Amino acid sequence: MSDELEKALMDAERDIGDVPAVELIQTVCVHLLSAAAVKCGLSDNPKEEIDLAEARKIITALAGLITAASPEIGDHHARVLRDGLRSVQLAFREASTYPDAPGQGPGEKYTGPVN
Repeated sequence: MSDELEKALMDAERDIGDVPAVELIQTVCVHLLSAAAVKCGLSDNPKEEIDLAEARKIITALAGLITAASPEIGDHHARVLRDGLRSVQLAFREASTYPDAPGQGPGEKYTGPVN
């Protein structure tokens, strides 16, 4: 490994080590929310990018992360993430040709039914 690459990796490790856990969790959740929104058809090219099978996986993972992290990051931070999650869950339901039964949609085993 070159000295420059090794130095860059060490700098990246140090940088991420300086970031508070709340910020890391929020950043990951925002990326997952964005990906879920695109896969639910909420993008500039919905016909090309919609993929509900992929959206279901992302939303379920996001719901698990938010549910598990909420006690650790506090209600102030979790509330915004839960609102975003609910929005993509509703977008998924709207995009589905055959909507899931209440409580059976993506992430609903963690969040409960979404209306």
